[in-house]
Amino acid sequence: MKPRVSVIIVSWNALPLLRQCLPSVAATRYDNLEIILADNASTDGSAEWVGRAFPQVKIVRHPENWAFCRGNNEAVAHATGAYVVFLNNDVETPPDWLDPLVDVMERSPDVGAVQPKLLQYEDRRRFEYAGGAGGYLDRYGYPFTRGRIFFTMEEDHGQYDDARDVFWATGAALLLRRAALDDVGLFDERFFMHMEEIDLCWRLWRRGWRVFVEPKSVVHHIGGGSLPQGDPRKVYFNFRNNLLTLYKNLPPSAWLRTFPFRAALDAAAALRAALGRRPAEAAAIFRAYRDAHRMRAFYRDQRPNPDEPPVLPPYRGSIVVDYFLRGRRHFSDLPPERFRPPWNAPERIEAPRKIQANEPGRATP
Repeated sequence: MKPRVSVIIVSWNALPLLRQCLPSVAATRYDNLEIILADNASTDGSAEWVGRAFPQVKIVRHPENWAFCRGNNEAVAHATGAYVVFLNNDVETPPDWLDPLVDVMERSPDVGAVQPKLLQYEDRRRFEYAGGAGGYLDRYGYPFTRGRIFFTMEEDHGQYDDARDVFWATGAALLLRRAALDDVGLFDERFFMHMEEIDLCWRLWRRGWRVFVEPKSVVHHIGGGSLPQGDPRKVYFNFRNNLLTLYKNLPPSAWLRTFPFRAALDAAAALRAALGRRPAEAAAIFRAYRDAHRMRAFYRDQRPNPDEPPVLPPYRGSIVVDYFLRGRRHFSDLPPERFRPPWNAPERIEAPRKIQANEPGRATP
């Protein structure tokens, strides 16, 4: 029998999204599947509709809106699978999406997390913002993915269809080994939402687990279901939680070297928002810095100790400089020599393969 997989879907007042996407998840062709709806005290009849339409779905009712992090964490206690999938409520899945992910885990016992390839729901030829084909960090902590750098989402021509290690995997569709979760812990609930999967994946690497992408599995993500791009709350959580992720996981000496450059880049982002007549966005960045500074005390005991092999972001360049000043819009445009393994071990994370200008499938800049 195949290993049991528990799919956890956190939802709050999102009945239209559940009607749109849950039927595809329920139609998954996998012999040992458990689906759990973690309902964050919805008042729109979501849980009631799921109970009527899909009686096979286990419903866990939270007493209040615990958002993404705690909503998922509390639901894990109800999961019985050897593997746990955190799946957003706005993800549509094909019937055969799960088998390739489980196959990775079964073949490679040191893989702690694996994601599918994420494409957009509306434009199914294009990578989706939240996860693309696997995530990376630059040396200052800015995230990007194969298929998406900042605001450029590439068309998918199969250019990133190689399965490989990546630094982080998207929380929109993330399969984790239960043993790895028991080892490193769950999502950081102080994050509330955003960046929690990057922190979790970094902790996996620090404990010796690998993070992987398997593009044979493809799902489609609507995106923006919680907070839309540009929303000041989204900006706040992204900046605050990214700073906390760096503080928690960088060796203290690396943090001291990194922070001044990161602060300068973020000040430029705030200035750009202010000049662009987005004062609420600029203010959100400054609030993020204030609150991240106040929260550092919670994480001093979780930081790497001097005896721990350093795990550094794999892209040793600046994705901000590459994108905005050098015009490198695609992952395959990034210099391969700037990719390094993130830990003191044989190289696993690979640099982008250079695609020739006349090669079929080359996206036009």
